[in-house]
Amino acid sequence: MRLKDKVAIVTGAARGIGRASAILFAKEGAKVTVADNRADLGQETVRLIEEAGGQARFVLTDVADEKQVRALVDGTVAEWGKLDILFNNAGIVLVKFLEDTTVAEWDRLMGVNLKSIFLSVKYAVPHMKRQGGGVILNTASIGSFIGQYKTPAYIASKGAVMLLTKSLALDYGADNIRVNCICPGITDTPMLREHIEASGDPAAVIRERTARVPIGRFLTPEDLARAALYLVSDESEGVTGAAHLVDGGILAGCEYDGRWVTKAQK
Repeated sequence: MRLKDKVAIVTGAARGIGRASAILFAKEGAKVTVADNRADLGQETVRLIEEAGGQARFVLTDVADEKQVRALVDGTVAEWGKLDILFNNAGIVLVKFLEDTTVAEWDRLMGVNLKSIFLSVKYAVPHMKRQGGGVILNTASIGSFIGQYKTPAYIASKGAVMLLTKSLALDYGADNIRVNCICPGITDTPMLREHIEASGDPAAVIRERTARVPIGRFLTPEDLARAALYLVSDESEGVTGAAHLVDGGILAGCEYDGRWVTKAQK
């Protein structure tokens, strides 16, 4: 077991990448605090972990709220004695032009995607320093590297996540605290499906998006969970300050479109 006797917090663990990661971390031996603002789905994640023989607890958390984040971190340490892994995975998206975005929408998105990392790191790092180290993993995006149509607030937040990650890696390296971010490409999560369904022509959107991925399919939450496991385990003990792409090859080039590939080439 790669995470035997470790204690982890996973935010946004009610579904998608967070749920897949929480389940895999527990399978690999970690005790997992499942944090989310959706109690029913978060408790379902805990149930799935426990049915597989793992240990988990659910904490209802608004990751943009300082008191709740502090309680999440301190409660985990009180329950299990330490905190080895902090996976800041919670995130939301907003599909709007900037001039149509309200201040409340901007603040909420930045709160969930960026401020949440500030808060959780602020309260987790003192515990990690006292115990001699730890690992922090943040969910960034392929949008941390490039622009994207009609999602300026989201892209701004994810670009900030990547550079915050690199800065934190410098700040805490001497404390034996590694900090990395994982950068998903098009991943088949409930959030993506909701976005596609709202497009008006889901089938066309799926065809168009799939054609942009060199491996020819959407990523799965499990694809990202396996990469996250590597980054929080001792197998990556020499890795910090990294932005780890898991994108099926999208950012390998700017001109790829699978619809151009001939049958002979396939």
